[in-house]
Amino acid sequence: MYIINRWLACLFLLITPIAAQNRSGGPQGTISGKILDAATKGAVEYANIVLNNATDSSQVTGTISQSDGSFRLENLRPGKYYVEVYFLGYQTQHINDVQISRRNPTVDVGNILIRQSTVSMNAVEVEGEKAPISYQIDKKVINVEGQLTATSGSAVDVLENVPSIRVDIEGNVSLRGSGSFRVLIDGRPTILDASDALQQIPASTIANIEIITNPSAKFDPEGTAGIINIILKKNRKSGRSGFANVNAGLDDKYGIDGTVEYKTERYSTVLSVDYNRRNYSGNDIDENRTTRDGVTSFLYSEGESQRGRINMGLRAGFDYFLTSDDILSFGARVGDRTSDRDASQEYDEWTSLAPEPVIYTNSTERERSGYFYAIHSNYQHKFGMKGHELSARLSWNYRESDEMSSNALLNNAAEITEGRRTTENGPSSDFSSRLDYERPLSETSKMEFGYTTDVDNSTDNTALFEFDTDVNDYVEQTAFNNYSKYKRSIHAVYGMFAGEYKSLGVQFGLRGEYTGREIFYEDSNDPFKIDRWDYFPTIHSSFKFPGGQQMMASYTRRIDRPRGWSLEPFETWIDAYNIRIGNPALQPEYIDSYELGMQTYFGKNLFSVETYFRQTNNKIERIRSVYADNITLHTTRNVGKDYALGSEFLLNLDVTKKWNVNLIGNLYNYRVEGTLFDESFDRESFNWGSRISNSIKITRDFQLQVDGSYRSRSVSSQRRESGFFMVNSALRYEFIQKQVIATLQIRDLFDSASRESVSEGPGFYNFSSWNRQSPMVMLNVRFNFNNNKPERRNQNQGEMDADDDF
Repeated sequence: MYIINRWLACLFLLITPIAAQNRSGGPQGTISGKILDAATKGAVEYANIVLNNATDSSQVTGTISQSDGSFRLENLRPGKYYVEVYFLGYQTQHINDVQISRRNPTVDVGNILIRQSTVSMNAVEVEGEKAPISYQIDKKVINVEGQLTATSGSAVDVLENVPSIRVDIEGNVSLRGSGSFRVLIDGRPTILDASDALQQIPASTIANIEIITNPSAKFDPEGTAGIINIILKKNRKSGRSGFANVNAGLDDKYGIDGTVEYKTERYSTVLSVDYNRRNYSGNDIDENRTTRDGVTSFLYSEGESQRGRINMGLRAGFDYFLTSDDILSFGARVGDRTSDRDASQEYDEWTSLAPEPVIYTNSTERERSGYFYAIHSNYQHKFGMKGHELSARLSWNYRESDEMSSNALLNNAAEITEGRRTTENGPSSDFSSRLDYERPLSETSKMEFGYTTDVDNSTDNTALFEFDTDVNDYVEQTAFNNYSKYKRSIHAVYGMFAGEYKSLGVQFGLRGEYTGREIFYEDSNDPFKIDRWDYFPTIHSSFKFPGGQQMMASYTRRIDRPRGWSLEPFETWIDAYNIRIGNPALQPEYIDSYELGMQTYFGKNLFSVETYFRQTNNKIERIRSVYADNITLHTTRNVGKDYALGSEFLLNLDVTKKWNVNLIGNLYNYRVEGTLFDESFDRESFNWGSRISNSIKITRDFQLQVDGSYRSRSVSSQRRESGFFMVNSALRYEFIQKQVIATLQIRDLFDSASRESVSEGPGFYNFSSWNRQSPMVMLNVRFNFNNNKPERRNQNQGEMDADDDF
């Protein structure tokens, strides 16, 4: 608790001077209004509203606009004032001659239209740029359009530059140190694994990414660390529009994607297609040591590997406006994916009794593939009262999965002397539905209720083949084949209340979930069953200080339910030196998560800091042990508890009109404690990471972005992973009035992003290293059709609409 108190005290020391500026007493004067985008007439949330004294221009108070653009300044004395409105990427707007008197204490300034920043030409063209990252009460929103260094990549490449996220050299994503999180696409769950889903989506088709580390009771509590919600691009203009991206790079990397949309006042349709191929080569080093019965076996390997991924997909959507208050939507996505890894390594093997090494070659092939599809429908009805609405959703996901791993030992004549092949296949399906009802109780409070259901079914068939030198082929070992069937249904109800009182906003929620689960195995008469209720309370609050500063605090309880291979109680060979076995007795992880944050604006610049504490009970980790000489057994266990305490900060700074700097930092202390192999353990590490991004407008159409990032070492119960740094750069040039945009990317500019890790425990030690071939060079060319041409709104004044990308 001492450490927690110290972190919280530091944060409050930052906030206290700001809070001291608050003024109270005197007549209860009020100024209200609404902030709207001048081009789209849409509400602008989190605009910074500052009230100044007209006599001496001193700052009196301030606030931030709500989700509907509204704001309210209270506790004001009689006098003359003027209002200033700031928002990143927009011109500052001034409202003069605002007067409060005892006879007229309430003033409504109406709609305040703010315009995106402009550049003078023959005509005035709007060139506003969104902030790369913005903070809201319960989430962080990342503007993908500003991530030039990830233009030709996937969602994973975008996440490399995002607070709370860590991406290792192989593309594995973790959220605040945890690999357990939920991935949503436009708010809907996906049946794909989190890593597969993120690799599947091209960055060029993404509008925003929402990071929700402490979700409210309305969201599924599944996942230790929270939710990553991918918001796909949609056009806001009527008529036909679209775009296409073509990208290509060194070492067999290329792809194409495109979207077309047609929109009228009554309906809109969208169709997207994408294909991307990525290959990465690198060098592998592996050292392994096992000890059994006093004899130590050694294994050293070194060689080259080739990793590849092919993704393709088709997405279609249809929205129909039945009435002004009723919207019916349908959507579908189909796709296919393939990932593979081929490696050829030279092995030296010896023991403490026979120190003369045996030298041979090991050839490994791994492949994972399968198609998937998803369909969904939505209905939304708005009642007469603003904010009073009912929505319903149905969705169905299906995927096929085929996995193959082959490992062969070759002699000097390149003949297979020993080999093993494993396969795993089977379909998975997921059906979900939800019903949400929202009703305002007053202008500043509302209630929400809802029901959700989620039904998962999957089947897995595994088989083992061993190489027979007599027939010179792999022969199936039917005694080691296994069949399993997984069924799970979750039914949930939730209720929430949200309200505001002056500068204080609160939100309370409670979610109850019933989980029924059965796992059937071949030759087993008693399935493993779960039948229980869980409860998940959530609390969110915010307090607004004068000048636009805001403090936020929240608590949520979450769950991480094990599934997949971690539950299968039979042996499956990964390769010649690794074997895995699941644990159907695993208990789910329960997570208590606390956050306290503050954000403040100074001019158009933003500074934000968050302090968080997370405790995980029934901590699940992948555990290694000795299976045989130079063979490691991998399984999963509930090892105990872990704790993470840290702070994240963001500084978005306009150094000049043409130079923007975005600095992100994350520092946290991690500790895991529990019992392994009947022995207590306690491991701890101080982890930190930072990223700085420089965006420079060289000319009106020419932009340079340079990103630098560092990730420190980290630990788990048996593993230590080293840190690394990486530098990415990109050049972007716009042609033909933004109808053609070319971006040249160079990732890992100095070939510094290598991965090294050490795992050790009773009787074993393993060191592994993979160095990916770098730098990686990609060229992306984007073609816009009709969606990026400014439309003249007032020819007499020469004003034009803001650019309206997907």
